Amino acid sequence: MTAVREHVISDSRDRIASLQGSSARKVGCLPFGVPEIDTRLPGGGLAYGAIHEFAGWGAGTIDGAAAALFAAGIAARTKGKIVWCLTRPDLFFPAIAQAGLNPNRVIFVESDREEEVLASMEEALAYGGLGGVVAELVRLPMTASRRLQLAAEKKGTMGLVVRRWRRQTEANDFGQPTASTTRWRISVLGSEALPVPGVGRPRWFLELMRVKAGECAEYCVGACDDKGRIHLSAESGHGSDTSRRSINSG
Repeated sequence: MTAVREHVISDSRDRIASLQGSSARKVGCLPFGVPEIDTRLPGGGLAYGAIHEFAGWGAGTIDGAAAALFAAGIAARTKGKIVWCLTRPDLFFPAIAQAGLNPNRVIFVESDREEEVLASMEEALAYGGLGGVVAELVRLPMTASRRLQLAAEKKGTMGLVVRRWRRQTEANDFGQPTASTTRWRISVLGSEALPVPGVGRPRWFLELMRVKAGECAEYCVGACDDKGRIHLSAESGHGSDTSRRSINSG
């Protein structure tokens, strides 16, 4: 009996140490460097050890591409390799490079089915030591999102889910609840005005549709530069532009 009790105590100590180590790894966040956005996020930025969702408006290809570039810009500002899981090998390398993410940092994992994409993302999050894990998904069921969240918490790795659709009916799934820490919707605006003829920096309308322990918000921003950074557009007033879209609860 004594040996059994000692084994149980030792096992309990190991579990406690593991939990403490996991908790320590979860500390920290990645700020945008835009006070109007960072102050809306608990901790002052996007939390590590958490899942964050991104989608374009509706089923539009242009807005969907903007969502992918927004995620790429965030991944670019992390440290380490990035695992990008997808079913459609249509990611345009020069575009993510323009958003600050060097393709040489990215390990692409291509699967035929979304179930395999989810499994690959979970495995990559559980591996640890990565700058982030990106997955392109149509649907993100609550149970699957919880598994991803737990895997992200365990190693402190940031998970970025880019929701992609081919039709409007699939886009309606974005309103379903998930375990993600934040949920963002991105749509493309006209480029920034220049004092001379030419094409200015692309602009996006960002909707922070959900954030745990925080409030929703809207922003008009300049798209990611070659360092993955965004900036608040001068035309957005006080960091909110309600003329383009209205936030729906998510």
